[in-house]
Amino acid sequence: MSFFAVLIALLIEQFKPLPRDHRVHRALAAWIGWTGRNLDAGRRHHSLIVLAASVALPAIISAILFVAISRFSLLLALLFNVMVLYLCLGFRQFSHYFTDIRNALDQGDELQARRLLAQWRSIDTEGMTRPEFLRCVIEHALVSAHRHVFGVFFGFVVLSALGLGPAGAVIYRLSEISAQQWRRQALPGAAGGSHLSQDAQTLFRWIDHVPARLTASGFAVVGNFEEAVNAWRRDAVLWPDPNEGVVLAAAAGAVGVNLLGLPPASAATLAVADIRSDPGLEPPAPEGDTTVGVPPTTGHLLSMVGLVWRSVVLWMLLVALLTLANVLG
Repeated sequence: MSFFAVLIALLIEQFKPLPRDHRVHRALAAWIGWTGRNLDAGRRHHSLIVLAASVALPAIISAILFVAISRFSLLLALLFNVMVLYLCLGFRQFSHYFTDIRNALDQGDELQARRLLAQWRSIDTEGMTRPEFLRCVIEHALVSAHRHVFGVFFGFVVLSALGLGPAGAVIYRLSEISAQQWRRQALPGAAGGSHLSQDAQTLFRWIDHVPARLTASGFAVVGNFEEAVNAWRRDAVLWPDPNEGVVLAAAAGAVGVNLLGLPPASAATLAVADIRSDPGLEPPAPEGDTTVGVPPTTGHLLSMVGLVWRSVVLWMLLVALLTLANVLG
């Protein structure tokens, strides 16, 4: 059932994508904000109560609903999985920005491409050199692909195998939204806002630990395996977020592109690092905050698209084989 649920949800999302800030997303963000305002009284343990109510409770409800529906009808249970996955996945919610940026660059309109990136990430792109700009596009697209596709996919598959339906997808999406929301804003008048932000980041880091490494493994398998593994082991520490670092380092090695250890993709401002080596004709060696590889070009944008899609196909085939083995067994 997991394979068909993911496949149908991905197909629907390709033909009828939800807008980036759709109604369900706004409702979930409002729910997370409401729990924080009403359950966080400033003490450390209150943040745990907020996270349990905003993340764990909806996941438990989705699992209970799935079990109840599956006892009545397996077809309805499949449709329930598809509906929840469709709301949690977001392949097209970020890819249209990436596609528009790539099209603008192909047409030679770099100014429009920079405007689109500034709109996408809410940052100032005027002071960026072209390699810095391309690195920023690649990094944010990879992190978005992981969080909107692979993270949800792995969360769903694992807990679905335990008979809990879409609970894993719900946990991943809500924990990611919670981490982003409490990092961006402080609770008005709540002394525990910093605790809530820290605990939300920690919770999502734990939840994302295994999915990030599975995503990186997929990139290694469908790309240059040896270089991806070497980059993973050597360069993952260049990024402040360890899970983002694993994904980005593996992708950089898989494609052979030079990336920088930049601040998290959700930061309101971007501290662009200086390029410390002359691009020349040879791949630059890492010097503190760079990965090994050639400087990014517009061609690498297409390479990253291929890397992501090949990885999606890889994991879908693995889930299909596991489903077939389970049926035959």
